[in-house]
Amino acid sequence: MPAPTSAVPQQVRIALGERSYDIQIGAGLLGAPAAWQGLPAATAALVVTNTTVAPLYAARLRESLTAHYGTVHEVVLPDGEEHKDWQTLNLIFDALLSKGCDRKTVLFALGGGVVGDMAGFAAASYMRGVPFVQVPTTLLAQVDSSVGGKTAINHPQGKNMIGAFYQPARVVCDLDTLKTLPPRELSAGLAEVIKYGPIADMDFLDWIEANVDALVRREPAALAHAVKRSCEIKAEVVGQDERESGLRAILNFGHTFGHAIEAGLGYGEWLHGEAVGCGMVMALNLSRRLGLVDEAFERRVTALVARAGLPIVGPDLGAERYLSLMRVDKKAEAGQIRFVVIERPGQAAVRSAPDDVVRAVLADCTR
Repeated sequence: MPAPTSAVPQQVRIALGERSYDIQIGAGLLGAPAAWQGLPAATAALVVTNTTVAPLYAARLRESLTAHYGTVHEVVLPDGEEHKDWQTLNLIFDALLSKGCDRKTVLFALGGGVVGDMAGFAAASYMRGVPFVQVPTTLLAQVDSSVGGKTAINHPQGKNMIGAFYQPARVVCDLDTLKTLPPRELSAGLAEVIKYGPIADMDFLDWIEANVDALVRREPAALAHAVKRSCEIKAEVVGQDERESGLRAILNFGHTFGHAIEAGLGYGEWLHGEAVGCGMVMALNLSRRLGLVDEAFERRVTALVARAGLPIVGPDLGAERYLSLMRVDKKAEAGQIRFVVIERPGQAAVRSAPDDVVRAVLADCTR
């Protein structure tokens, strides 16, 4: 395991009134005492992690937390999207109950998006709500899933269909954890970085295009900027629309198609970021067919997705299977599928589209 480095952490504020919190971004934060100061007081904490992350970072986090909590428990979940279900969620509740944890116990989600979503949902539910802290160890979790309070588990008929909005007390992004991330997981995280450009910030898209190779090489300065700018954009959106009643839905660019890929293939066959990357290509194709962006912009972003090591051609599940899966997407209304499309470069919106146009997209983008 690489030795931790140290640097002055950067902060991004999520402004939600009494539910506001900071995202700390920097190297060496797992072992930095300041990263854990000022959190809710309690006699016990529970570190929720998985079989992959626990051997790498759990001991370091528990050692840091011991100075703040009398007892630091740990529960290790199986790794993978296919385990984001009721059975695995219950392992967290089993640990909390068997160790006599009370309503002040603080949960620490140490891992990627699956761990963060499940630990957050457990925190929202246990004794009707206990504090929790996100400690994301994947790029995807650092730039997206750990921020904003979405928590959920999957259902066989749809991704993230059972969950709650529940904000963490803090997010601590230790950039050193990205050193042990497998290349495929790093690419998956880049999908969620890339999405922020077309939906909100064309200058950031320009920067990603110029630095995608540096990101793939894990150059620290490039990763630090990508995480910080991604969190800033998400913070601005979440601060305006915490519960996704309008604007926040734009953060789901590529997700309607992507979630259908995940559910259709079986959770875990494709990584979430891989499905989102391919889903963005499909959403761009749809945006072009709706007359919103030109073919040059579609080609530009598609090429960037490919440079990040992500798939740009989806699996051929059959158009009717895609349509049926997308009709149970959370954005669907009265059975009508709603897609995040690019209205113009740097601005997104949620729109419906005729089924025949969606079929044409699928004919173009799957095989």
